[in-house]
Amino acid sequence: MDVLSLSRLQFAVTCMFHFIFVPLTLGISILVAWMETHYVRTGDGQYKRMAKFWGKLFLINFALGVVTGITMEFQFGMNWAEYSKYVGDIFGAPLAIEATVAFFLESVFIGVWIFGWDKVSKKVHLMSIWIVAIATNVSGLVIILANGWMQHPVGYVLRNGRAEMVDFPAVLTNTYGLLKFAHQITSAYTVGAFFVMGVSAYHLLHKHDNPKFFRSSFRIAATFGLVATLLVAFVGDQSALEVVKTQPAKFAAMESVWETQKGAPIHLFMLPDEEGGHNHYETIAIPHMLSFLATHEFDGEVRGLKSIPRDERPPVMPVFVSFRTMAGIGSYLILMALIGFVLSRKTGVLEKYPFFLKVMVFTIPVPYIANQLGWIVAEMGRQPWIVYGVLKTADGVSKAISTTQVLGSLVGFTLLYGFLGVIDIYLLAKYARLGPVDDQGTH
Repeated sequence: MDVLSLSRLQFAVTCMFHFIFVPLTLGISILVAWMETHYVRTGDGQYKRMAKFWGKLFLINFALGVVTGITMEFQFGMNWAEYSKYVGDIFGAPLAIEATVAFFLESVFIGVWIFGWDKVSKKVHLMSIWIVAIATNVSGLVIILANGWMQHPVGYVLRNGRAEMVDFPAVLTNTYGLLKFAHQITSAYTVGAFFVMGVSAYHLLHKHDNPKFFRSSFRIAATFGLVATLLVAFVGDQSALEVVKTQPAKFAAMESVWETQKGAPIHLFMLPDEEGGHNHYETIAIPHMLSFLATHEFDGEVRGLKSIPRDERPPVMPVFVSFRTMAGIGSYLILMALIGFVLSRKTGVLEKYPFFLKVMVFTIPVPYIANQLGWIVAEMGRQPWIVYGVLKTADGVSKAISTTQVLGSLVGFTLLYGFLGVIDIYLLAKYARLGPVDDQGTH
């Protein structure tokens, strides 16, 4: 492998590993803030214990997420120096906002939340967790807006051999970036909801001493999860419309469409043949459905891959498989969230369905997989561009590094991340199994 391939692999490993931590942080922070809000409003001590128990799991995940996120920014200077020189004027602004505003607020107020129990007023303490939750989400917003600019560049001019920003509000209101954020944030809320439901299901199966605690946790998460999964599907549909307009090659790869056509059908089963420029087989066609999904018109035009120069097409197979699998998982999660919502409405009903509870425990990693597949669709579907239509990935890699150097750092990062991953899973599993602490400080 050459420097370009290794650098792409290293950045993919870094991003995908970092994104194991991010969705849970985004999702569970809102749930913890909501639980504490209910405690402050009602004075019910159980909600305080819930905020503390789920908050501890949030903190473990948050700390490891920060460590993995820092190394990503170093790679822009190490592996992608040409890219940084070309777009640094634009890409640097969101990163600066993320570091100086969002991360600053998170760092300050998470300390208030950890150490402020019974030392500051209830309202001040509640405000601190909401600031942490909102700052965490704002952090995700500015990062995804930066990525959205790479997907659909706006508000810039090419001058002196580099992209220079001329309209910052256009970058902040980039439709592609905002839809991508909405899709991502609701996906993250789904991760948080299924994490809480899965851990609660584990304790209900194992007859924890306080089933009321986990029934309530499950019910809150099921409501949150049902809303989140439905929003993921809705925003995903809107995002697809934007992709059709701005990145037709990506959409064609997502659905393995080779010929431009109107009234295009969707095939439930097919297998792309990238070399041959067609599909090996196509079966169970739904007439006009692909055109409707792509344009919201049954006779709308869907652009095929053959209308795009071969050297500007993304790799079809990984994008196609990732998209189809992600969409299938999304449907499964909506169904499970709906069942969980219905069963959790009445006290004691959940325990009558142990098979469902077991399925919910094993469903904990499923939304994580969907999130990873979503990023594969977004990033591999953008290739061969690092900034769509402006700068190719091959032109963004650093010129002053060797294969040995990149390989060495790749191995180092992979080992470090593997170690952190083991720690994260061990700590989350340990404290999730222990359950909440009672008034005497024991589990």
